Amino acid sequence: MKSKREIAQNWLKRYTGSEPHELGEWILLTNFQNYVEKFAEKFDIEIKGIGGPMTSTTNSDGLSIVNFGYGSANAATIMDLLSSVKPKGVIFLGKCGGLKKTTEIGHFVLPIAAIRGEGTSDDYFPPEVPAMPSFKLHKYISQILVNKNLDYRTGVVYTTNRRIWEWDEEFKKYLRKVRVLGIDMETATIFITGLANVIARGALLLVSDRPMIPEGVKTTESDKEVTSEYANIHLEVGIQALTKIEKNVEKMKHFRY
Repeated sequence: MKSKREIAQNWLKRYTGSEPHELGEWILLTNFQNYVEKFAEKFDIEIKGIGGPMTSTTNSDGLSIVNFGYGSANAATIMDLLSSVKPKGVIFLGKCGGLKKTTEIGHFVLPIAAIRGEGTSDDYFPPEVPAMPSFKLHKYISQILVNKNLDYRTGVVYTTNRRIWEWDEEFKKYLRKVRVLGIDMETATIFITGLANVIARGALLLVSDRPMIPEGVKTTESDKEVTSEYANIHLEVGIQALTKIEKNVEKMKHFRY
């Protein structure tokens, strides 16, 4: 196997449980197995890849969901693997920490860009290349959020490889200095690897905690509460967005540097 596509096609099932031809043209990406389970239950379909590094499933309309785990390395891996199937678009359904006083738990964030603090994306483009979504995807997501009367914010998020940083006051000062709206571990990587692999990409992030203040740091109990209250609507917005864009068959244009 000499080409990237040959390797990705061969490895896709080993990682996700699905052959390239079994995945749909529109794909939801997530960190959460319960999102995959909810999706499978909704459409009465089988989950593939259980016991492996990732899981996936696809409904009869050609909409897939993949739980790729968490972190920028896994985000890059799944986007590289998806280059073998050339999806029309992917939306990442993840969680983020809200860094502004006006960003409350349960709000949604549609990032207009992400600061590349994770390092993984440096293997794809120089640091000065901005990590940005495909805005036509975000247009459909925003329309659904408005129609459902859901609170959401737009702005720049910061993507980091550091999982435990909430104690670090110097890092918090830096986050305030760069004026970011939220923080996560995957968005910038997905945006950059989408650009590298010519895949239209977007992200809808759920604010799950407010880590800039001690009482806002995520706990096991608080995360369960957020998941219980907001996971269903988070997933539903993603499903409706990709279903709507597929029905409208709007052309996604890809621009490369």
